Amino acid sequence: MLKVNNLSVNYGDTDVVSNLNLELAKDEILMLVGPTGCGKTTILQALAGLIPISSGDINLGQWRATPEKQIPPEKRHVGMVFQDFALFPHLTVEQNVAFRLADKQPADHWITLLGLDAFRQVKPSTLSGGQKQRVALARTLAHKPAFILLDEPLSNLDAALKDSLRWEIRDALKTAGVPAIWVTHDQEEALSVGDRVGILKNGKLEQLDTPETCFCEPASRFVARFLGEASFLPGELNPSDNSVKTALGTAPGIPVNNATGSVDLLVRPDDVSLILDDTGNGEIDWVRYEGCARFYAVKLDDGTLVKIRASHENKAEPGDRVKLVITTTHPLAVFQRQ
Repeated sequence: MLKVNNLSVNYGDTDVVSNLNLELAKDEILMLVGPTGCGKTTILQALAGLIPISSGDINLGQWRATPEKQIPPEKRHVGMVFQDFALFPHLTVEQNVAFRLADKQPADHWITLLGLDAFRQVKPSTLSGGQKQRVALARTLAHKPAFILLDEPLSNLDAALKDSLRWEIRDALKTAGVPAIWVTHDQEEALSVGDRVGILKNGKLEQLDTPETCFCEPASRFVARFLGEASFLPGELNPSDNSVKTALGTAPGIPVNNATGSVDLLVRPDDVSLILDDTGNGEIDWVRYEGCARFYAVKLDDGTLVKIRASHENKAEPGDRVKLVITTTHPLAVFQRQ
């Protein structure tokens, strides 16, 4: 099991990663997300031994890295998958996957499992982006690493390919039974693929939990906003049953950090319904057509802006009066009013 204890990385006087603590269980996929510059890639580089750490330790059992005892990358038994594939252009697919392997059987196994049999003698320059990434993953898995680090492996691929390849990668990791830390900018990718999600802000973990918990019970407003469209609806919390009374009706709540009294209710676009109504409680501010849905911003009569996603058949235009009602039955996160 990989354990990271109070890990910090400094570049000069700048703290890039501060007091990071996490454990990676057997065959677990941990997704790391956060804004640009929050320290995601630095964490991977530190775990791989590519940069020194300033404090704390990284422990895999058979080795332990500290500021005083740096373990070189080649002795960490770590696999890496990069966004730019990092394949040898002069070698065939088979040669890339089996590079420096005495026993070629693991290479054959992953070439077949990842659907690359027809490309064994092909060089990378003739492959598509998705095929190149499968080759890179096959090469990593064929070397039987103790854990794998993936640095935005799908960022160079088109949207349709990303959706299918993310599941191929997840299935391959689970089949191999190898734990992985996967860095991404794509919140949907993080929530759908990961067993757990870590949200970083300025080099610190804001929250580390299951995707559902991070999305439905975010530890902060930052996490709420980062993991999806978030609207904050003013309300009053009833301490007897944690219900929240708002301008759009009453909803069950989950108080965050012991919120009480005047609060803001976290409302996602799917938590609210919209109907055209001249006597409604808001007005369409803007609308975006998404194909199967329409995404609206509605300015309520009290000035609050609420974002809602409705069926594409539910057509309204900016300036139209509408009525919004909270329709969700599951508890919503509640934050102290700012």
